[in-house]
Amino acid sequence: MRLRYLAIVHFLILPFFVWASPVTTIPVCTSCEVQTISRALVLAAPHDTIVVREGTHESIALEIKKPITLMGESGAVLDGQNESYILMVLSDSVHISGLTLINAGRSYTKDYAAIYLSRTRHFSIVNNTIKDPFFGILIEKSHNGIVKDNVVISNRVREDDSGNGVHAWHCSNLTIQNNELSGLRDGIYLEFVKESSIEDNNSHNNIRYGLHFMFSNHDKYLRNTFRENGAGVAVMFSKFIEMRENHFVQNWGTASYGLLLKEIYDAEVEGNVFSENTIGIFIEGSTRINYTGNDFGRNGWAIKVSGGCYLNIFSGNNFMSNSFDVSYNTKMNDNRFESNYWSSYSGYDIDKDGVGDVPYRPVKLFSYIVNKTPESIILLRSLFVDMINFSEKVSPVFTPDDLIDNTPAMKRLRYD
Repeated sequence: MRLRYLAIVHFLILPFFVWASPVTTIPVCTSCEVQTISRALVLAAPHDTIVVREGTHESIALEIKKPITLMGESGAVLDGQNESYILMVLSDSVHISGLTLINAGRSYTKDYAAIYLSRTRHFSIVNNTIKDPFFGILIEKSHNGIVKDNVVISNRVREDDSGNGVHAWHCSNLTIQNNELSGLRDGIYLEFVKESSIEDNNSHNNIRYGLHFMFSNHDKYLRNTFRENGAGVAVMFSKFIEMRENHFVQNWGTASYGLLLKEIYDAEVEGNVFSENTIGIFIEGSTRINYTGNDFGRNGWAIKVSGGCYLNIFSGNNFMSNSFDVSYNTKMNDNRFESNYWSSYSGYDIDKDGVGDVPYRPVKLFSYIVNKTPESIILLRSLFVDMINFSEKVSPVFTPDDLIDNTPAMKRLRYD
């Protein structure tokens, strides 16, 4: 009986001592007792903290296989010597912060990254600077993580010679927040990523896309800025997404756009700004999307609709000084435009209720002609264009005759 009693006491008390065991901090520097990060990783017990002090530390494919915190003091640099990965996170509960990482490997057969995470949970990558990587932060089959306040910058000029800033594959419950991403192939790339939030990032001057995601459902994209990329954002084969209060700015090029939606279902596109893009939103095969409270200003095309788009609602948006507000490549229309502001609307409001008394037809015949014959764009400001647009307005033949905003706003809509 006594032995049984002691066994029960041991079972109850032991977890307390394990939980209360002290956490060790291991400093790493040339004059410290531990001079290399690889040695510190061997010595560290689970949940210890390794502090990397000022200086450049050789870090070639360092594997982190236990839960630890790896943090850098000001001036701490990890140098991958252009050989491979710099850090490889292969454990749960790893936290990396305050480091500058340089000279990650570059390969045409392997996705070398400055920080590589695989099959890990409850991790954080915070306040690091990654310079000229192949991939910056590469995350595979990992869950419940935070990637925040990092800077990933490069100066690549070719897609085949560059990777992505933050790349996530088969992940869930990620928060990617307040990162700066520049000079990469894609600033952020997500594939099979669900129930995650991408917030307050600044993705600019990237070769291909500021953000690119596919097969990623139940995600939120909030308050990000996508500026001067090859194209702003490409969204493909996804459903149940929210894109709110983002800025798509100056994404110019012959085939460029602020936002591409391809095979997207059940989404909310609300409160975004599309300014000075070749195409604000290019939509193809996307259904049941609400476009509400967005500003489209000084784009080539504000919205360009291709085939297979049904049951979409465009309401309460501002269309201001775009070359073309809406473009269709078909006479069929199963979408609704209601209560938008159109700067080119020339109707009147006799009863002064703020709503135009004459319906507005946003699709112009000339946009149809340009779709068929792109070279005709040189006639954009000619009297000929005004004449054919007027004739189509009076008697629609080529454009959808039921695509009408019956309640156009007389003044720009404000959402402050």
